[in-house]
Amino acid sequence: RMKPVIVVHGGAGRIFKEREEGSRTGVIRAALRGYGILKQGGSALDAVEEAVRSMEDDPHFNAGCGSVLNEKGEVEMDAIIMDGKNLDSGAVSAVKCIANPIKLARLVMEKTKHMLLTGHGAHLFAQAMGIPETPGEKLITKRSWERWKKNLEPDSNPEEFQKDLGTVGAVAIDGEGNVACATSTGGLSNKLIGRVGDTACIGSGGYADNRSGATSTTGHGESIMKVVLARLILYHVEQGMSPETAADAALEYMKTRVGGLGGLIVINNSGEWAARFSTKQMSWAAVKDDQLHHGIYAGEWHTKPVDEALMSEIEGF
Repeated sequence: RMKPVIVVHGGAGRIFKEREEGSRTGVIRAALRGYGILKQGGSALDAVEEAVRSMEDDPHFNAGCGSVLNEKGEVEMDAIIMDGKNLDSGAVSAVKCIANPIKLARLVMEKTKHMLLTGHGAHLFAQAMGIPETPGEKLITKRSWERWKKNLEPDSNPEEFQKDLGTVGAVAIDGEGNVACATSTGGLSNKLIGRVGDTACIGSGGYADNRSGATSTTGHGESIMKVVLARLILYHVEQGMSPETAADAALEYMKTRVGGLGGLIVINNSGEWAARFSTKQMSWAAVKDDQLHHGIYAGEWHTKPVDEALMSEIEGF
């Protein structure tokens, strides 16, 4: 049997000081939850879904509750999930009034013949699946609303804020050796209505294939789509690169070719993993061999036993 591994990210960009602690706590909690599922013999698919759901419910991240607002002041979210065993995938884009888009993406994968449902159609499908509707304002935090208002000012520069992105994602390998990925986001602040970024696009926001590995990306969506970043990383892995080398090569290509910055987590099919970014920061956490690793800044790396981490999780940070 494979040793299970999970890696999560809470978005690449610039993490403002007042959000650093929450961001760190959030990725650690998500990684521990996903790992808990793997340890009990659960699937990589269940583990990544649970890890992402945990971050969607956490207002510190730009996904689910806490998502940024579009130009009209509404939350529109994108999510994707993929199964490395058979390349099945499910995604939703521009969905509103749903607490956990990642759950809906999983249902698209398992209950339809399709891979991507958007807007109104995704809404109807959610109703048909009995997913409760969450009033839009429930997903809006004070922070998102204040940022939206600020960005509406004539002399504002929404680009300045885009650096604080906060897409969330997870990749895992389970005891059977199956890999999976999941990614979820609220997108860009003050984006045009109906804008869909990389997250919902297979090969850009995420990709998983048992023959190579799994990856989830974050950063400037349009740049990620131009280079099909997730698939590019796994192409490098297929060429025999280590996850870290593959990640750096793909990020470097995106930077030089289209001037885009971002971050990603990747795991290969033998359980080696990496969390790399070309932005100032990216919150990430990983669990392997019952050791929890996490960081936010370049070069920052903390490690502690999972048992110890779980204790402080129970006591509350």
